[in-house]
Amino acid sequence: MRKNTSQTIRRAQRLPVILIGEGLLVGAAAGIVVMLYRIALTYAGQWMNAALDWMRGDMLRTALWFAALLVMALIVSRLVKWEPMISGSGIPQVEGEILGKLTQKWKKVLPAKFCGGFLCLLGGLSLGREGPSIQLGAMSGQGISRLLDRGKTEERHLMTCGASAGLAAAFHAPLAGMMFALEEIHKGFSVSILVSVMTSSVTADYICSHIMGLDPVFQFRLEHVLPQNYYWMLLVLGVILGVLGALYNKVMLLAQDLYRKPKFLNETGRLIIAFMAAGVMGILMPSVLGSGGDLIVDLTGGELLLGAAALTFVVKFLFSAVSFGSGAPGGIFFPLLVLGALIGGIFAMACVELFGLDPVYINNFVLLAMAGYFTAIVRAPITGIILLFEMSGTVSQMLSLAVVSVAAYITATLLKSEPIYESLLERILQGQGGAEKKGAFSGGQKVLSEFVIMGGSALEGRKVMEIDWPKNCLLVAVEREGKEMIPRGKTQLQAGDRLTVMTDERDAGYIHDKMENLCYTSI
Repeated sequence: MRKNTSQTIRRAQRLPVILIGEGLLVGAAAGIVVMLYRIALTYAGQWMNAALDWMRGDMLRTALWFAALLVMALIVSRLVKWEPMISGSGIPQVEGEILGKLTQKWKKVLPAKFCGGFLCLLGGLSLGREGPSIQLGAMSGQGISRLLDRGKTEERHLMTCGASAGLAAAFHAPLAGMMFALEEIHKGFSVSILVSVMTSSVTADYICSHIMGLDPVFQFRLEHVLPQNYYWMLLVLGVILGVLGALYNKVMLLAQDLYRKPKFLNETGRLIIAFMAAGVMGILMPSVLGSGGDLIVDLTGGELLLGAAALTFVVKFLFSAVSFGSGAPGGIFFPLLVLGALIGGIFAMACVELFGLDPVYINNFVLLAMAGYFTAIVRAPITGIILLFEMSGTVSQMLSLAVVSVAAYITATLLKSEPIYESLLERILQGQGGAEKKGAFSGGQKVLSEFVIMGGSALEGRKVMEIDWPKNCLLVAVEREGKEMIPRGKTQLQAGDRLTVMTDERDAGYIHDKMENLCYTSI
């Protein structure tokens, strides 16, 4: 045990330099995997549209397409049963493993998620590519770690690098990938992890954009900056987005509950319902199928009028709940951006009619609403702002993006709506019997974790010997103003101190929760 502990500490001292090279390697691997996934999904969308054109108006061909959808549902259900961790977005699973609460097997997740996500988009389910891309990237990082025989602490850093690379490659958004990985996945900032994640994100984006081009994801331009006399509309829009974001989270979780309520309905039955619903929507309203990128093109091109946009929003919202609630492998990231765009378009068109808003600003509201809706649902405002200006290729809307995002964030928080990925992670843990309990395990690899003491927390101003530290937890170092010191019993902790603690691998989840409670909450 002493040898394991000393090796972990010595390795951690060289980790910032090591992670830069390994982040480059992970970025390359994740970039290639996610690029192939993007290409596969492009073909899936093209083949789905071709199938819909082929079957339209012909009963026999329609029946054959529904039979194909049934086969897809059966294949995806077998994949989910073979590897349950591919179900849903994949982001909660990555977050749970980095926190030490879940375990995934990269050799199974990579092929199963890739194939499952492809089939779901081929079938037309209202799911996105970002969640699977982040999970595929993280599993690429885990695979590199296992092949290089790295320890758990290093492996979690490499998974964070992979998650960042996955989002960067999926959306041609390296800064957003880096910020999302730190803000939502890793839930912490340090120089070592920041530089390595940036390296990984940029590498993946370079590889993917070199093959697939440098064009932003959303191909529409904003000709004018929104005048400040319209900013009161942004506050109203932010409140609306906050309310609808809270509703979105509630409905997505409710959809999962409704699917699981009938005892006779297993994974296969739930997926058959989702794929059959996609078949019906292919006949009645094919525009809501898939992730929905074409809807933004129609909306910003002026082809969707107010009534049509409102109807499309309602149908897309409900179909997204049917698709995601089934447990199909696919994300909610892109569909929620599409829903946000529809909200912004509906709001702007209503303002044109009621308050004389100049129609040239409709596209501004479309972009702003995407960021606000993302913030209300995911509760990662910095990522939302950066993501939208990278995806649209414009930086002129930063102030208005911030106004909408802050208003949506405050509204969703006041409504006591939990961030969607945290709620989904909690459900996964409940399904597995909860996070690891204290004292139940010992041994295994040693894991180093970092925590920052917040002002007013239970640790601020107290001596190390006065604190009731979690069991199976060793305080290794205290970093203050860039200088590291060895903690002693009489060392007095201050706000801003960065604590490095060591624990056994299997106690990491429990220790993480306890340390966050000590560092971030008052006595």
